[in-house]
Amino acid sequence: MIKKTGISLFVNVLLLLAIFSSVILFPPGQVKAESKSQVSTPNLLAQAALAKMTPPQKVGQLFAVTFKGRDLSTSSQIYQLISNYHVGGIILTAANDNFSGPENTVTEAFELNKRLQQAAWDSSQSVLNDPITKKEYTPIYIPLFIGISQEGDGYPYDQIINGVTSLPNEMAIGATWKTDYARIIGNVLGKELSRLGFNLYLGPSLDVLDVLRTEDGEDLGTRTFGSDPFWVGEMGKKYIQGVHEGSDGRIIVIAKHFPGRGGSDRPPEEEIATVRKSLEQLKQIELAPFFAVTGNAPEKISTTDGLLVSHIRYQGFQGNIRATTRPVSFDPGALQQLMDLPQFSTWRANGGIIVSDNLGSQAVRKFFDPKGSLFDGKQVARNAFLAGSDLLYVDNFISPGDPDAYTTIIRTLEFFTQKYREDPAFAQRVDASVERLLTLKYQLYSDFNLENVIPPEEGLNEIGKSQQVVFEVAQRAVTLLSPDASELAATLPEPPQARERILFFTDVLLGKQCSICVDQAALPVDALQNAVVRLYGPQAGEQVFQYRLTSYSFMDLQGFLNNAPDLPPLEEDLRSADWVIFATLKMDRNRSESMALKRLLSERPELLTNKKTLVFAFNAPYYLDATNISKLSAYYGFYSKSPMFVDVAARVLFQEINPSGASPVSVPGLGYDLITATSPDPAQVIPLRLDLEALAIPQPTLSAFTLTPQALPPAKFRVGDMIPLTTGVIYDHNHNPVPDGTVVRFLFTTGGESGLTQQIETTTVGGVAKAAYRLTNQGLLEIRVVSDPASISELLQLEVSSTEAAAITSVAPTLQITETLEPTVTPTPETPLVDSSDNLDRMVPNVGNWLFSIILVWGTAFGIYWINRSRVGHRWSLRWALMSAIGGLAVYVFMAIGVIANISWNGFDGVLQQAMMIFGGILFGWFSGYFWWRRKNVVFPPAKG
Repeated sequence: MIKKTGISLFVNVLLLLAIFSSVILFPPGQVKAESKSQVSTPNLLAQAALAKMTPPQKVGQLFAVTFKGRDLSTSSQIYQLISNYHVGGIILTAANDNFSGPENTVTEAFELNKRLQQAAWDSSQSVLNDPITKKEYTPIYIPLFIGISQEGDGYPYDQIINGVTSLPNEMAIGATWKTDYARIIGNVLGKELSRLGFNLYLGPSLDVLDVLRTEDGEDLGTRTFGSDPFWVGEMGKKYIQGVHEGSDGRIIVIAKHFPGRGGSDRPPEEEIATVRKSLEQLKQIELAPFFAVTGNAPEKISTTDGLLVSHIRYQGFQGNIRATTRPVSFDPGALQQLMDLPQFSTWRANGGIIVSDNLGSQAVRKFFDPKGSLFDGKQVARNAFLAGSDLLYVDNFISPGDPDAYTTIIRTLEFFTQKYREDPAFAQRVDASVERLLTLKYQLYSDFNLENVIPPEEGLNEIGKSQQVVFEVAQRAVTLLSPDASELAATLPEPPQARERILFFTDVLLGKQCSICVDQAALPVDALQNAVVRLYGPQAGEQVFQYRLTSYSFMDLQGFLNNAPDLPPLEEDLRSADWVIFATLKMDRNRSESMALKRLLSERPELLTNKKTLVFAFNAPYYLDATNISKLSAYYGFYSKSPMFVDVAARVLFQEINPSGASPVSVPGLGYDLITATSPDPAQVIPLRLDLEALAIPQPTLSAFTLTPQALPPAKFRVGDMIPLTTGVIYDHNHNPVPDGTVVRFLFTTGGESGLTQQIETTTVGGVAKAAYRLTNQGLLEIRVVSDPASISELLQLEVSSTEAAAITSVAPTLQITETLEPTVTPTPETPLVDSSDNLDRMVPNVGNWLFSIILVWGTAFGIYWINRSRVGHRWSLRWALMSAIGGLAVYVFMAIGVIANISWNGFDGVLQQAMMIFGGILFGWFSGYFWWRRKNVVFPPAKG
């Protein structure tokens, strides 16, 4: 019995130690779990819910409607649409007076969203009568999509302009060139919107600003991340990830304006534009960012849940555009052609939805009813649905003859319901779209319960408290547009002094939270002055005195230029000022005062002579031409008018912050071309090295231990071998990684400078290019890489032989003599190329090493137990076995973490070395157990005195 118990105890201890050692010592990332693909639970729940729904309920889910005001009484139109017609979503806008302000905007928005969801819940608690079948039914509870477009930068593109964190617009984020800032801002937005009760976000915009309309201001402006398709896609991915993370997955993201309207030549809200580009051009520019957030997205959290289809026409895949050619949003063939592209087809198969842009917009009305008398809401909605949209967004949706939008929406819903009952093909389309929409709602809420849908009210306390992250973005985005930093030091050697007068001109833009709310200045006339006084005034070091600061609006400046009567002493203040600061917004001829700076520079430039004249652009930076900019001391881009950006502007003025951003769009007036700026910098030396991953050399991995760096044996090659190569990160002119797809050429020269040169052309991914070259000839091989206009790289050399393998050596490039006649850099002595990457200078055991060690240790331990159990009993034989195992495992751990250095884990020699070291540890453990046994069991005779 004792013997059996001892064996059982040994086996149990053995298993426990094996499990423990596998958890601690097994190299992470070596085993990939495989699971069978299963239908997602939200999809199963959606199918079950769909089977219980009546035709009116199904049809209602297809529509996202708007309403005027905030009345949600049981007799209100919106309540009737929710309770009796089961609309699936509500879009809230400032233009429809859905918000109040400037006080209590956040709490009232939360209450509005709460009551909207309550109305949907109440409708599921009562019996309704189907007006067609006259049968009674109890609708199931389905939460509403409550959506909003909150683009950043306050009025006019934020719907909520009070109480929430004033976030920057997309261009300001793009100017940082750091995708983490896109994720951080998206995180704040997702957190605040979800706490307000929103669960659908119409954004971000993934338009590529391809057309700069500097004269009339009718372009996307700062509502886009920039003009480079790659960077727009990268920023968009991180922004979407941030929204999902900040909301804990409780917000559906609808990227817009698919398939891209950055190349349109007119405002899409006013008229349907035509873009004359081929489909291949669209893939490279307009569609590229949408690829990045759909089929090419690296993970689900950075994948958009839906696409908002814009009303725009594309000649590239719609043929010759005529007056009757429908926009993509109403063209089934064109939209399906886009959805058949691999990136979109994969995304659609995984549940992505298509949302129509506003079907009641002026552009849609002009297209379907140029004379303003034949607009048929029912047919417009039907055409958009049959074109491929799953969710139909309708605002100001009124057919001629109907008294209001409410009537048109009801008639459209009834029309869809009737067609559902009569047309099986139409019913099938409805069921497919509703299933997609329900699946997304079940992703938001695993249980359709009102308590689960409405967020806790305590979350409102955290809204509006993330200004610090906005400050960080502003600090990173600010750009010195003109002159360059070296010239600026000579032009403005020091900040404003206490004795100097500063005159501020600000383009004041007024907006309202609602039609009856008070006017609010998006950028107050004294915003910069107040920031300067707060940061550098009497209470903060007395670098300036308030009485020497004066502020005027652009409206005042326009009045002065127009010789208007009864003006303040603007000219006198202008002549006496030492510093003149202009805070500009979007320059739009439809807002004449915004053009005042241009007029001053052209009509009265003498007023700025011998003055330090600075322009702070709190919008897009491309509205001034070269002549305008030449009359300025400095020109800065801030891109956003958020209060934190104004604070950063004050700090830049006093040279506390050095600008580090770069414009994400071209600036023609400066000769700044974004294509050139994002091309490889010719001043860099492109790193070039062996691709150790391709060589299957073990890589360092994160574990519970800190690995000690160990030298890798040099890789050697002979004729017939394949050499895998990789560049380091290739940087552009702004010192950011070049966009994916940048062409890189690997050049292979045999026989010296007069020999044969071959090349392999590839493109970058993450700023890095890779290639592989097979050795076919003997002799000296030189390898370098170029990516125009960058032509200097590290040089690799290899003496190729058919018999003896040789190591590659790295040679520093010989730099060309510059205009300042700097000495040519002498090549450093050739050294064997082991590994030029800091991350690949050590080795760790792999799965085979671990498994071999476990078998050796526990096999030997079991043998020690089995051999000695009859000699010393099961207790001491078990102790000897465990002591031996501990010794062997300890040696393995010391080798793995680098305490025992210079261990090779590969090849026969490596395995033999590993076995000898571990066996030595086993013997040490066994000897320790043996001496322990001797001490306990051997009685030594007493010493003689």
